[in-house]
Amino acid sequence: MSDGIAHRVLAVDGGGTRCRLVLDGPGGRLSTEAGPANVSSGFDAAIAQIRAGLSALAAKAGMDAEALFGVPAYVGLAGVTDAAMAARVARALPLRRARVGDDRLSALRGALGARDGIIAHFGTGAFFALQAGGVVRLAGGWGPLLGDEGSAFWLGRTALSATLDAVDGLTPSTPLTDRLLARFGAPGQIVAQAAEATAAEIAALAPEVTGAAAAGDATGLRLLRAGSDHIGRVLAAMGWTPEMALCLTGGLGPVYRDYLPAPLARALVAPMAAPIDGAVELAHAFAAEAT
Repeated sequence: MSDGIAHRVLAVDGGGTRCRLVLDGPGGRLSTEAGPANVSSGFDAAIAQIRAGLSALAAKAGMDAEALFGVPAYVGLAGVTDAAMAARVARALPLRRARVGDDRLSALRGALGARDGIIAHFGTGAFFALQAGGVVRLAGGWGPLLGDEGSAFWLGRTALSATLDAVDGLTPSTPLTDRLLARFGAPGQIVAQAAEATAAEIAALAPEVTGAAAAGDATGLRLLRAGSDHIGRVLAAMGWTPEMALCLTGGLGPVYRDYLPAPLARALVAPMAAPIDGAVELAHAFAAEAT
């Protein structure tokens, strides 16, 4: 690319599964990916992944890394829950002109643009973001230990819990719980392996749950209905109204479409763009402010 760096921006969108990085400018876009980048659950590992992604992006663009580090950047990351964490991330990265924010803002901008509405995002983690009349309200995103209800991690964890309930005879076993028990070999192994697993590894069980629900498995259906009920409760608490758009985002989000009550289902809209596209827009806004 030969247009220099004056009109380029750098966007980073990091979550619990992967980190996307984009260099956007008059000559087009270049992108790359790195591993998980949740700064609350693993700060040093997240920073290492972002740094690796920046190096890969600089090489792809044929740029000196120092030149890339001077490009105006918006860095939206899972786990940036307050100004102190944003400042800590900014200090840990080599970027000289960066605004560090919450990945929920990138997802909201990408999915809805300037339109009033709410997104319910379910990937490895989960969060909600509502915008109305220019005001943004966020909820969730507190991570697997204290939150992330409805997420792929939550779905995997609750499926393992349901398997242990079935072992104890508290609930009937189903094909899903039988398969999970056979996979781990013994109840104690479920506990031992879950204690050592990463959030992404437990989240990887979510497709088994959604597939089981699609086949009519009672455990899978119960868990997805519980996730859907959580969506309804949060939307009501955040002030969503039926005339506002509702967008299900993230790898798992669209699965809940078939489990929502009719008023919510009627409000569903497709996302306009991906979270990384929202991060690019926020990077351009930041660059305009800085000039």
